[in-house]
Amino acid sequence: AGEPVMNRIVVPEVLDGLAGDDPAALRSRRDLRRVHRAMGTRSVVVRALKDMTSSWPKMPPRRVLELGAGDGSQMLGVARSLAARWPKIELTLLDAQALLAPETLRGFTALGWTVSTDITDVFDWSARPVETASEDPVSPHWDLIVTNLFLHHFEGERLITLLAAIAARGERFFACEPRRGRMALAGSHLIGAIGAGPVTRVDAVLSVRAGFRGNELTTLWPDVGDVWQTQESSAGLFSHCFRAEPIGVT
Repeated sequence: AGEPVMNRIVVPEVLDGLAGDDPAALRSRRDLRRVHRAMGTRSVVVRALKDMTSSWPKMPPRRVLELGAGDGSQMLGVARSLAARWPKIELTLLDAQALLAPETLRGFTALGWTVSTDITDVFDWSARPVETASEDPVSPHWDLIVTNLFLHHFEGERLITLLAAIAARGERFFACEPRRGRMALAGSHLIGAIGAGPVTRVDAVLSVRAGFRGNELTTLWPDVGDVWQTQESSAGLFSHCFRAEPIGVT
């Protein structure tokens, strides 16, 4: 509160331009696990999803999609915390690169979760037709769509297009993004203290500058037929959360 507002600046991050097997990319993904631990991302996501589950009218979600899933390790940590509440989840991990390791897949399987991967650009995904036939068992519609540190890569019409696609394909949505603020920016400059390499040190700063605050995502979320209720909030010094659920959820 009272923190000076920084203009949002979105530029390509270094990791996004690296091949999946590039040694610098491999190190950066290892660094991201440290970053998630430092930010407490898993706890933030688990708390939010448990709260959303408490308002589910009948049962926990069955079909879950993660956008920008990366190597799946972050979602596996979330799954381990939720598996007792969320049994037999059908999880789809969408990413532009095939990064899911066999040991991560085995981790999901041990929890009773069925995992599939969708290796595609998220805007190719958003352009796919939305199936509405109730008898279609593979209709691309999810009970819950989640994403972590992903939306901040986009701005303008691309971000609006992505949010509209999410709203058309999911019953509920949750995102955990970088918080854009002076304290978070200062922290991003110190990321080397937790052992982050050069790619992550650059990208951490870029992520904060491209992050969100206030109700910025709410203003871009489609309000088709006034069917959505949204909520945005900061989580600690470094995270900004956004959730969207149907109006009238009790």
